[in-house]
Order: sequence, then structure tokens, then C-alpha cells
Amino acid sequence: MEAALRELAGRKDAWAALPIRRKIELLDGLIQDLVRTASRWATDAMDAKGLSPNSTAAWEEWASGPHIVMLQLRELRDSLRSIQRTGRPRIPGKLTRRPDGHVVARVFPRTGYDRLLWNGVTAEVWMQPAATPGEIVASQAAAYREAARGGKVALVLGAGNAACVGASDLLDRLFVRNQVVLYKVNPVNEYLGPRFEESFRALIEEGFLRIVYGGGEEGAFLCQHPGVDEIHVTGSDKTFYTIVFGTGPAGEKRKRDCQPLLQKPVTAELGNVSPVIVVPGPWTDEDLAYQAEHIASMLAANAGFNCLTPRVLVQHAAWDRREKLLDHLRRVLARVPLRRAYYPGAPQRLDAFLSAHPEAERFGTPTDGELPWALVAGVYPSAAGDICFATEAFCGLFSETALPAGDTADFIHRAVEFANTALWGTLVATILVHPRSSADRTVRAALDRAVADLRYGSVTVNQGAGTAYAIGVTPWGGFPRPDAPWNDVQSGTGFVHNPLMFSHVQKSVVIGPFRPRSRPPWFATQSSGAERVFARLVDFESAPSLRKIPSILRAARPGRGRQPQTGSQQAIRALRGGTTSDSGGAR
Repeated sequence: MEAALRELAGRKDAWAALPIRRKIELLDGLIQDLVRTASRWATDAMDAKGLSPNSTAAWEEWASGPHIVMLQLRELRDSLRSIQRTGRPRIPGKLTRRPDGHVVARVFPRTGYDRLLWNGVTAEVWMQPAATPGEIVASQAAAYREAARGGKVALVLGAGNAACVGASDLLDRLFVRNQVVLYKVNPVNEYLGPRFEESFRALIEEGFLRIVYGGGEEGAFLCQHPGVDEIHVTGSDKTFYTIVFGTGPAGEKRKRDCQPLLQKPVTAELGNVSPVIVVPGPWTDEDLAYQAEHIASMLAANAGFNCLTPRVLVQHAAWDRREKLLDHLRRVLARVPLRRAYYPGAPQRLDAFLSAHPEAERFGTPTDGELPWALVAGVYPSAAGDICFATEAFCGLFSETALPAGDTADFIHRAVEFANTALWGTLVATILVHPRSSADRTVRAALDRAVADLRYGSVTVNQGAGTAYAIGVTPWGGFPRPDAPWNDVQSGTGFVHNPLMFSHVQKSVVIGPFRPRSRPPWFATQSSGAERVFARLVDFESAPSLRKIPSILRAARPGRGRQPQTGSQQAIRALRGGTTSDSGGAR
């Protein structure tokens, strides 16, 4: 580690001053290297998590590994090309100002391909209230204008759950913040270290990235090392407090007194008790069944070991379909295959929740290190400090609560207040709303206010929380709280996954259809085969091409081998003519 830090110190200024053209060349090489290593990367992760290639969950290790990283590489390359031409990354859509003064940047879809493959999903980045359009544009890619001041060495402490997180974090530090990186692999997924070394070898060979291994002792050594200028960690708030305040009684006292031991910049992404707000409306049985699959699939993804996993379902107590939705959820959870609890401490965390809520319902018969899916329905919303509201389960458990309210608009207001004040965390919140509900003027105004008022770094509407991470272009992090003390960090501080290099981010907002035409391939109730979709998407993102689209669409449909739907055929024709791209032509 000492040797790695010396090498990085000797290269940090060279990296900061490296011509944009050379950084683009490096990204080109990284893209090709990832194409070559993607299959082994996904296979290693499946083996470590006890998944067979034919498992219904095999797709996860393609989607949450090589696919998202490939998206990041491509988005970063596009931004650097734009910086080379104009001095800043190109914002795909217009900057607009909301009535409340917020400036909003439309960032997705960027191309006709995005429109076709992402099924109606749109995304915006909302800026901090005081930022003006001129300041937003002028502050993009700030690190590249500060390169003459010299480089920095960043320590990135990798996440142990999803493979893409650590890779995205180190790429953000290198190409957005213009810093060389010492990446410490998390002991939980240290099997990924060799794959990272292969996939990022171009950066390693030139001395801009070093990868090291170890646990808490090594992490503490690196955090305190004078050769580390800045730190980024993805993990738990307990890890963050250990880094910032130290350990033992002295560390606890420093935390209580908010007297940091560490005097260097730290950014962090630390998890969340993620709410899913269910707006009451005229849901049919088909709607209830679909959304039950949607919610259960969000829970089951990565066996529940994601910071964005839904943890609290928030419903209207008087909604006549509340219990029907829960019944549909129970039926779906009973069908979803159980998963091995690979993340350390999961059995103990589940036991803590079950001890607090012995009435919790369990689904499935665990074997060989598996855990059941679990639902705690009917938690009293007034139970301040309940474990379901105050603690991230980080396993396959979630809860449901029902708020008393008047009409739908009143419920939305109360649900936002509940999410902001009763639930721990500031990372991501989801709203599910029927289109007929949102067509009502009063409800629509309440929804607009809800998106603005939710104090979360990402808000998704009718889309799983993971969409805000998976589309590759929206910043990711906890809601900014400039006046919050470091001993109340909640979901963290700072944004990563920010290829457009914004400096004034408040939140990302992602909106999609309530029920798309076809069931998404990532639903936990789908048969095996979704991994083929994401393997093809990795290849597609490495070099987007119209000829690759039909095979992706066929793989995404249950009846493989049939022709794409008429709507898809029309979209392909539009792509061929370049009429659906924000940039004036298909990329």
C-alpha cells in the first residue's frame, strides 16, 4: 500500500494535466477491455453468490456489473469528447426553471436508442435552489479547469454488494474529479479484484490506478495516511463514523461532540430505508398484480442487499385496494426463489427485525444459507423509532404502513412528510401512481409538490429505485444538507455517477410508465434468460448500432425468436431516419 501510494503520488499531476484526447483514448481501451472481461466478471459474481447460469437471477450480475460500468464508460467518453469540442459536457435537453425557482436539466433520453430500449423513461437533474442556469453551465467539469493546481490522490473504499458500484466510484474520481485512485477492494467481493485489474489495466499500466486488498485494519491505515488527499466510501453509516471519528470510547465521544478525527474531505454513499409511496387510485386487478411483481422484484434484486431496496411500503389507510395489493405481494413472494444470504451479518439483522416484529410473515423454505423473504405489514406510522423505520434491513425484508388521510392529495402530502421525518436516510424514494390519478389536476399538483419536497437524492416515479442508477447519466447520492452535522450523515454526502459533471446537484428525478407494454426482463417472476438481454446490452453499449437492436428485443421477450412488436419496428424505422434523437441523429 505504501508503494502504491508513492506511485500514485508520482503520477497525480500527470493525470490532472493529461490531454483530453489521451483520456478519451484510455476510455476507448477500457471499453474494449470490458467487452473481453464481461463474461468472466459476471460468472465470477454468480459463483460467489450461489447463482447458476440458468437461475432467474443470473441477469443481475450482468446488469449490476458490466452493463452499468459500460454505460459509465460510454457516457464519460461522450462528455470528454464534448469538453474537447466546447469546453463542457453537452446537456442533452434544455435547462428550464420551475415555478418554485429550481433550475432543471433534462438529461434522458439522450438518443433514439434510449427511447427504444428504456420504454418511455425520462430523467431530469434538479439543481440546488440558488443555482442559476449560467452558474450551472459554467461550473460543469470544474476539475478540468482546475488542473493547473495539480493533482490529488483519492482513496476509494469499495462496496461489497453490487459489482458496478466500486467501479463507478473509481471512474467518477478519475474522470469527473480528475484524481488518481487507490481502490481498496471490499473483502466481501474481493473475487472481483482480478477482474477490475483486467478491465482497468490501461489505467493501471500508466500509474493512474492502483488496486489493493484488505479489511478494516488496512482501510484505517489508508484513511489516515498523509498520502491520501480525499476519500470516498460506499458502505454503512457505521463505517463512515469510524473513518471520520475513530473507534472505541474516544471515537464515540468525538462523534457525540461532532469533533472529527479525520481532517480531509470525505464523500460517502451509505444506504437508506427506502420508501415506496403507493398513491391510491383506480387500480385494476391487473395493475395490482403488475405492481406487486414490480415491488417484489425490487426487494429480491441482489437478495435484498442493495442500498436502494424498498424497505417501507407507504399506503393510504382508507384505500379499498390496500389489502388486495398486499395479498398480491404475498402470492408473488411465495413464488420468488430464495437466495443465499451472502452478505455478512444478514441472519443477525433479520433476527433483530423478527424479534421486534414476531408477527412478520415469511415466505419460502430456506436451505443452505438462504433466508426467507419477509414482510412486516401494518406497522403503526406513529411508532417513532420502530426498527422498520429507523434501520436499513439489508436483507430480504420490508415493511408496510398505512397513513390516515383525507383525499388523495392529502395522502400524498402526509406520505411525503412521513418519508422525510419518520424514515432514516436521504438516498432514494419511489412513487407509484396510476395515470388516471395523475391526470386529475389536484392530484397532479400534489405529485409535483411531492417530487419537489421529498428530501432524497433521487426520486423515481413508477420506476424501480434502481433505474436512477441504471440509466447511467443521473447523479447518485444523498440529498444535500449543507447545515447537517457530520454525526448525522444519513445516506451520505456528495454525488457520484455524475458523467455530465454537474456541480450544483440537488436530486435526480426519473419518471416512467405505470405499466409498460411488456413485463420487464428483470422481474423476479420471469423465467431464466434475462441474462441474454444484458449480455447483448453490454455489447451494444460498447458500440451502439442499429443492427444490434433486433436481437436485444427478441431476447427481452418471453417468446424468443418472434419479430419485435409493431411499435418497436416503427421505432427502428425512426432510428434509421434519425428522427428520434435529441442530438439530431442516432448515435
